[in-house]
Amino acid sequence: MGDKAHTHPGAAGRAQVADHPASVRNVVLVGHSGSGKTTLVEALALTAGAVNRAGRVEDGGTVSDYDDIEHRQQRSVQLSLVPLEWDGIKINLLDTPGYADFVGELRAGLRAADAALFVVSASDGVDGSTRMVWDECAAVGMPRAIVVTHLEAARADFTEMTRVCAQAFGGDDPDAVLPLYLPLHGPEGPDGHASVTGLIGLLTQKLFDYSSGEREEHEPDPDRLPLIEGARNRLIEGIIAESEDETLMDRYLGGEPCDVRTLVEDLEKAVARGVFFPVLAAAPAAEGARQGLGTVELLGLITGGFPTPLEHSTPRVTTVDGAPRELKPCDPDAPLVAEVVKTSSDPYVGRLSLVRLFSGTLRADQTVHVSGHGLADRGHEDHDVDERIGALSTPFGKQQRPVSHVVAGDLACVAKLGRAETGDTLSAKDDPLLVEPWEMPDPLLPLAIRAHSKPDEDKLSQGLARLVAEDPTMRLEHNQDTHQVVLWCLGEAHADVALERLRGRYGVQVDVVAHRVPLRETFGSRASGRGRHVKQSGGHGQFAICEIDVEPLPGGSGVEFVDKVVGGAVPRQFIPSVEKGVRAQAARGVAAGHPLIDVRVTLRDGKAHSVDSSDAAFQTAGALALREAAADARIRLLEPVSEVSVLVGDDYVGPVMSDLSGRRGRVLGTEQSPGGRTLVRAEVPEIEIGRYSVDLRSLSHGTARFSRRYVRHEPMPAQVAERAREEALSA
Repeated sequence: MGDKAHTHPGAAGRAQVADHPASVRNVVLVGHSGSGKTTLVEALALTAGAVNRAGRVEDGGTVSDYDDIEHRQQRSVQLSLVPLEWDGIKINLLDTPGYADFVGELRAGLRAADAALFVVSASDGVDGSTRMVWDECAAVGMPRAIVVTHLEAARADFTEMTRVCAQAFGGDDPDAVLPLYLPLHGPEGPDGHASVTGLIGLLTQKLFDYSSGEREEHEPDPDRLPLIEGARNRLIEGIIAESEDETLMDRYLGGEPCDVRTLVEDLEKAVARGVFFPVLAAAPAAEGARQGLGTVELLGLITGGFPTPLEHSTPRVTTVDGAPRELKPCDPDAPLVAEVVKTSSDPYVGRLSLVRLFSGTLRADQTVHVSGHGLADRGHEDHDVDERIGALSTPFGKQQRPVSHVVAGDLACVAKLGRAETGDTLSAKDDPLLVEPWEMPDPLLPLAIRAHSKPDEDKLSQGLARLVAEDPTMRLEHNQDTHQVVLWCLGEAHADVALERLRGRYGVQVDVVAHRVPLRETFGSRASGRGRHVKQSGGHGQFAICEIDVEPLPGGSGVEFVDKVVGGAVPRQFIPSVEKGVRAQAARGVAAGHPLIDVRVTLRDGKAHSVDSSDAAFQTAGALALREAAADARIRLLEPVSEVSVLVGDDYVGPVMSDLSGRRGRVLGTEQSPGGRTLVRAEVPEIEIGRYSVDLRSLSHGTARFSRRYVRHEPMPAQVAERAREEALSA
């Protein structure tokens, strides 16, 4: 790393094709919004010769953030794949959004990758959400490295940032997070800040000067070497501590000099095993320059230190019936197993599926089996279907560059898979298999919408179906109680992107309306009612009279119907008709239009006519009787209550509990969790937590998560119920 001669193809228009998993590196870039991930990808693409100037491909577009929405919002909102080639290795860079609303895209990138680059801004530091993703990667042993950006910012301090990173990411072993290079500064500017012009390698003790716009290697000034001695010794000790050669530490402590080549090899092995996490610096190329600061060193780390797909374990694979299936890891000759990690729509090609191959080889025009299981709660129906794929390609900005085949370990786009959705599995049609889906966050922010006009109403269903097919972190609900169409999103930015895609991509104009929580009604006291439905207008008339008593029942009882008619006052054949009418009216509500629950309705008397009584007449009489009883009773509104579980850092437990209490919540208890976090459990009315995902993020600075589970309906306080009635009447 750092002293090899590097080559690149210099062919920006050529699609890279890997013929073996050993020649592939899949790397996901992780970091908070604004940390510089996309700029770093563009700088790496320039250094690798994939673009003609920073971030630009042959058609003038960018390699990442090329979507119109991303241009307008000035931030990444989706996973982008940028393939490069360096030293004969194909590098698939997966640029992910840093904003919390698009964590689903991040998780897709983590599933597709074998290693992660954590991009940290020298001017912003390490935020809580980045720490949480680091912990997730640590839990599965994913190799990681850290790239410090924005070194040009005033008061940016690389040494201080390495200390911050070691503290944030090192855990019990901060010496596992150490820099490989130290920045070299030029003369100070008018603001007193000296720009970074080069790097000095701590292992090779070589100087790499980028001041001319291209990387030039020099021997360092001897006066500089004593300045890096402390950092160099610490790096060597950190590498030796993770070395598989147990005699190396003894030889080092005994004063024996360490061979640089051996140290580099041990470093690469430690990085690939996920036990050592190097820190590097990088900056974009200046105008007219060919290489950005630190990009050659970073590409060298990726190709030399990050693992190949052969070293990454395959997700759990089963048959479509759920039987476990063992596969040889990443074998191009094994049965086909691929997973759709992203679905998008191209105006010219149609639906495109970005897939990661875990086994086998995929070829253009091949017939595959598409399996989608386990996402029914997100609006994705289970399916098993054979489909013939269209062309295979690798994306590069807005371009799709054709390839003939894709081997295990690589990523590519598949065209014209009409049924495949994000999270689905592609396998051989004669050997259908299923990859266990990755964990996705639960969307908890409701967005109620309705079509703006009749033409939009005709297109809305198809547009929504395509939207949720692309994004499994979005859930579509057709609420039977409120009759609303609800898109459940991860946050406001996620909702904004969904609306913009409906308008711009699918041509559907929608109006956002207030989300309604499904309320219920019940009787607060006993009451009686008489339903009289008597009409005579020539020929057969209508005659039905019934008398009922209504009493409240405990929560969860539903609607209970009891027949206590004696003497045949209501003929036996019409008693079910009365019950049907009562239940129909209960479903429509008796006060504010919400379903009636938790009551016992007793039919105690009535009258019938030998000619004019009918099923329809007694249904109407039953409904009238229930309405009359409600008019004389105290009707209570019931609201749904959820159990909310909030996982939050210990520093924010007090504010979270106080906020839950302010939402009429009842705290049930707390439990200590690993990593300095606490699980807070509370019961909170759902009407109070419609925007809780947004408010909690603000309250905890993006470090808390929560889940919710419906528990029961319970009576609303009088003032809240009155406000709900007024809103229902004005709707």
